[in-house]
Order: sequence, then structure tokens, then C-alpha cells
Amino acid sequence: MTTSTRGAGKAPAVLVLEDGRTFRGRAYGAVGETFGEAVFNTGMTGYQETLTDPSYHRQVVVMTAPHIGNTGVNDEDDESKRIWVSGYVVRDPARIPSNWRSRRTLDEELERQGVVGISGIDTRALTRHLRERGAMRVGIFSGEALADEAALLARVKDAPQMKGADLSAEVATAETYVVPAIGTKKFTVAAIDLGIKGMTPHRMAERGIEVHVLPATATVEDVYAVNPDGVFLSNGPGDPSTADVSVVRAVLAKKTPLFGICFGNQLLGRALGFGTYKLKYGHRGINQPVQDRTTGKVEVTAHNHGFAVDAPLDKVSETPYGRAEVSHVCLNDDVVEGLRLLDQPAFSVQYHPEAAAGPHDAAYLFDRFVSLMEAERA
Repeated sequence: MTTSTRGAGKAPAVLVLEDGRTFRGRAYGAVGETFGEAVFNTGMTGYQETLTDPSYHRQVVVMTAPHIGNTGVNDEDDESKRIWVSGYVVRDPARIPSNWRSRRTLDEELERQGVVGISGIDTRALTRHLRERGAMRVGIFSGEALADEAALLARVKDAPQMKGADLSAEVATAETYVVPAIGTKKFTVAAIDLGIKGMTPHRMAERGIEVHVLPATATVEDVYAVNPDGVFLSNGPGDPSTADVSVVRAVLAKKTPLFGICFGNQLLGRALGFGTYKLKYGHRGINQPVQDRTTGKVEVTAHNHGFAVDAPLDKVSETPYGRAEVSHVCLNDDVVEGLRLLDQPAFSVQYHPEAAAGPHDAAYLFDRFVSLMEAERA
């Protein structure tokens, strides 16, 4: 929830957390007020991809890297058609961007899209606070009437929480669209848009896949109307416990090759009978170590999730669709980072193998999806 004005200069600003802690700085981007869940992102690059990732809907993102905006904003790296973060928090914004692809400053782009932010605060202290206390509601206020922090805190506490939020339909496409295969078409995939990033269908198109991107509300009939060789479940925002997994279960019942990432991993987990839970402060960044337990390889991966699947790490589980196991695990905290069915072609990961904005360690997962579709066709 955001209200803003443009062109008001570097007005005073205050960030108010729901536990009462405040930080004062200067406006960055639009001047006004905004509310959301305070989370932190540890990526040192890729802020443009972060801002335009629909999975950040209704979240106020704190950047742990101190210098943000150094490369400006270009017209090629957006992951969707708009900025989705509810607010943006930085320590030292770049005064002058320096990159040959830059078209405007980050401050100008935030202001143009009405995104309220704050700069000049101790983001290290704020990040440590969130790590100790957990992700929580927050408000950013800039311009006039900032003295009454008690009144501002009351407004923050009235804002909706992320737990229980059903948000996928708010960020997904309203109409089906097609991303054509690059080169020779080999397969057709029905991708359910729960907050999909633009690079994801592109990675599949690079492998000869024609991708039909369907709304989050797509039915089983909609999915199979495109005669898919495989089904893809995208990333997205919100609490996975609120989502309907009947379509996922129908795809599993038909034994159609299935691949899910992030929110899609959580939906596969729920369809298999596992629960989900909210992490204390989540994983957000492009430097998370994950082990692929099928190969033993450790990958550095891109993450953006505040919820996780509750599945046993130490055994194979029996599900209505055959045996399932945890295929990937985060080496920082043992959070489930992937699932794999052993008796049919379905798997998922909790992170982002499309690698926008990097790294590329997990790109092989798209090839694994292709291999499943090839095996079903053989």
C-alpha cells in the first residue's frame, strides 16, 4: 500500500518497524508513505531485477550492500513490466550512475513509478535487527508530519501481515500469452504464472520450448488445452498455505512432467501432503549455498522466499503420487530447497535457476526438465 508525490526533493523520511524501532533518513524515490513487510536482500548486484521481481509484492526491501544505484537503470534488465516492491531502503545512493547501458538514475525510476524509499540510514543495523527479531511490518514516511512516531507506529500495526496473504492473482498475467521457442520448437510447456520473472520463459525458449504462460487462476482444462509436454509452476509472492493446489494434483495424477520453482516448489510440497511455514527472516540474495543431494554438488544460488516446505531431510516419504525426497538443501540452515518424485517425472527447487541477476550454477535444472519431457516422449 503506497501513496506518493513526485519531484519533492530529498525530504526528511522515517522508517518505522512494527516493534517500535525507527530509523531517520532522507527520501529516496517518491515522497509519501508506504507499508509492507520489511525484508533484506544480500545481493551486491542486480537491484533492477530485484525491484521488478513480482515475488517482492507488498515487501519493503532493505539492501545490505551499502552503495546502490551505481549502474543506473536500463531498458533491458527488468523482470516484469513494473517495479513491485512496496518500498526501498538504501544506505548510500549513487549520485551519478556510471554504465554504458544506463538510461536514467535509480532515484528517477523509483520516483517515476511512485515507489517510496528512504536513504541515509544504517542498513547494517536494520538488517541485524531483522535477523534477530524476524521480518515484520514496516512503514516509510517522508515529507510532512513525521514527528508523531506513536501515530505512525499505530498505522504500521494496522497494515496487513504477509502470513495468510493470497497475492499470486494480484501479480500474474490476466491473459494467456506465448513465448515462442528460439530456433526449432521441440516441446510445449504450460507455465502457470504465480508471479513469473521474464527470464524464466526465456530460459526455456532457449532450449526449444514454446511456453504458454497462463494466469494464476488457470484450470486443469486451461492447462491441457495447450497440449503440453510439461507443466511449469512459477515463483510468486504470498503465503503458499492460501493457494489452491488442485491443479497441481491433477497434473501429478496425469503424470505429466512437472517443474516448479520458489512458490511452485511450495505448491508441489503441499500437493504431496507436506506443510509449509514462514521463515524467521527468509532467504533473499544471489549468494545462497545449496547442495544438490542427487549429485553432491554445491551451487551458489539466487533466492527470494520467506516461506519453506516442511519435509523430512533424512528419509524418503510416501505420498499419494509415489515416493518423494528432498533433493536440495540450504547449507546455511538446512531449509528444504528442492523436492523430487522418484516414481514419476516431477521436481522443484526453492531458488531461482533462471539466474536473473545471477549466478548461473543452477541453469542445468532447465536441462533436467527437458530430459524428463524427452523421456516421456520416447
